[in-house]
Amino acid sequence: MKIKQIEKLKTPKFIQQIESTLKPLEFLERCAKNYGDLFFTNPFGNLETLVVSHPQDLQKLFNPTNKILDAPGTVNEIFKPQLGENSLIVQNGERHQKQRQLIMPPFHGEQMLNYGQQICDITKQVTQHLKPGETFIARHLSENITMTIILKVVFGIDEGLKFENLKNLMATWLGLTSSPLSASVLLLPFLQKDLGAWSPWGKYLRLRQQIDEQLMAEILARRQQVQPLRFDVLSLLMQAEYENGETMSDAELRDNLLTLLNAGHETTATAIAWALYWIHQQPEVKNRVLHELQGLNTPDPIKISQLPYLTAICQETLRIYPVVLFTFPRITRSSVNLRGYDVAAGTYVTPCIYLTHRREDLYPQPDKFQPERFINRKYSSYEFWPFGGGSRQCLGQVFALFEMKLILATILLNCQLKLEEKAPVTPARRGFLLGPLGGVKMSRVVNTRVSASN
Repeated sequence: MKIKQIEKLKTPKFIQQIESTLKPLEFLERCAKNYGDLFFTNPFGNLETLVVSHPQDLQKLFNPTNKILDAPGTVNEIFKPQLGENSLIVQNGERHQKQRQLIMPPFHGEQMLNYGQQICDITKQVTQHLKPGETFIARHLSENITMTIILKVVFGIDEGLKFENLKNLMATWLGLTSSPLSASVLLLPFLQKDLGAWSPWGKYLRLRQQIDEQLMAEILARRQQVQPLRFDVLSLLMQAEYENGETMSDAELRDNLLTLLNAGHETTATAIAWALYWIHQQPEVKNRVLHELQGLNTPDPIKISQLPYLTAICQETLRIYPVVLFTFPRITRSSVNLRGYDVAAGTYVTPCIYLTHRREDLYPQPDKFQPERFINRKYSSYEFWPFGGGSRQCLGQVFALFEMKLILATILLNCQLKLEEKAPVTPARRGFLLGPLGGVKMSRVVNTRVSASN
């Protein structure tokens, strides 16, 4: 069999980095059109990576019995300034595995279900402040909700001055990289120069330092006043023990709280803003999901999370514009042949979620929002994988989908909203994520009675 050669992008590395930062979707789609399912690129720094998106290739690479891929934290060092050196994301090997096992339990099973009513109550409280007839930004609404959930459910910080200070600090910090241009300071290390408090990177670092200090103060206060009946994630993590009986250090707790903030707040908020856009852009989608929700005798969180059409809306939202375009990079442990292409051992591989989700052979008319896809067909974990795969698959994916469904259901059942966008909303980079440009303008209808016919 003739071995085929994987092509490399012909454009200079610097141009690739600029294009992938400012116009990531156009860059990826052009690469796929010109080079196919496999191509080498240099999107960040000097690291040449193989972009992979074909389900057959993903299945071969990620199949645990093959043991082809290694997922070292060292290739994720671009996240260190944002998350800290003790973050799960930048850990290697055994330490990564042990830390992951410690962090995972609060986001699964009975513990997760305990948070359901809290999520619904927080969503109601936040949406009560929407004034009828006034235009608002859907992303701001969803950010407010998910930030409150992070602070109360994950950090265990309730209302008060401490809550408001940390909420404002975090919102300001994350907002510094909210546009495609400002996001470049995270994506291009050569821009990370501290030239003082008013320079972009200097301001970013100083806000991060203030957040660090507040989180460390909270951790210290918790250690001095042990309350065994607390069930917020921070309290559970403080009680969790490694196999040797040790608990997480203060620095580990702080950096992983920042990781949960970045991985669980912005991602879910972005997905909810997109979902509200699609639901209100297509009346038939809105009517069908309202009919499903109103068919419940009681809006019980567990029953809401099991509704098939609401689930399909969330899945299609995460398919059409996945919040994260790539999984974390991997390295091939051994050489492997991918559909006739030889890939050498030691090759950096960057699996692309976006390109997989846009394959016409899997998703006919991929630019159209069609939740029915997920009613009519079951996709494999190599065809639909918004949370990545392998040993670095998002550990909060079950919680994230649960949270997303409950927030959407609570908004739809309690508020009649109207889309105020006159033109289609397009995606744009927001830090490491992909979000709706402008955040989606909406308004609350004066007549707040919600029905499937409206």
